[in-house]
Amino acid sequence: MKAIRKKTLHEEIAENLRKMIMTGELKEGDKIKEDRLCASMGISKTPLREALRVLSVEGLVRLVPNRGAYVSKPTFKSIKEMFDVMSVLEGVCARTAAEKMTDRAFQHLEALHGVLEEKFRQRDQEAYIRHNNRYHAYVQKLAGNHTLNQIVNGLRQQILLYRFQSLNLKGRFEDSILEHRQLLEAFRRRDAEKAESLMKSHLKNQCDAMAQLKQ
Repeated sequence: MKAIRKKTLHEEIAENLRKMIMTGELKEGDKIKEDRLCASMGISKTPLREALRVLSVEGLVRLVPNRGAYVSKPTFKSIKEMFDVMSVLEGVCARTAAEKMTDRAFQHLEALHGVLEEKFRQRDQEAYIRHNNRYHAYVQKLAGNHTLNQIVNGLRQQILLYRFQSLNLKGRFEDSILEHRQLLEAFRRRDAEKAESLMKSHLKNQCDAMAQLKQ
């Protein structure tokens, strides 16, 4: 039996920082104040800096020599490029997942969708996005393509931030759950072509929402 790997301290810190960036507690362009974070989290600078290096690789943080770490402030062009790539990749994942979908896998996917419905009813955007990420990750897992997984995982954390921000646009939260309902129905019917099309449009709609926020 494979042993369960516990998260290291710097991984937990990185997860906390991602949440702070996603919710706006740390805003784009902000300098990350290490002393204040260390005091609030009860940690030393060593694991914090390890966590910042992880976020730097993910593109969420920019490390400036002799000046410190800053929350990345990407242009809309770079955000759009990420969504364009992810729409294609997640579309492939959706198509392959639908083709391989078993009854048991669909039941699990339906359960994940049920949690999304619950968080939508509660208007809990943060929890909705967290479970939305699990939903998309499970579709990716069902696709079963190792190379595709590696590429998608490299973008997932970056795009998660903008998925959360897009829900702030009026009507986007409602549109998101509607798109998920349509996607679930495509998976129910094992309609691979429809699943791919819906997943692509789902990502495109999120990007269009971000465009409005950036205006």
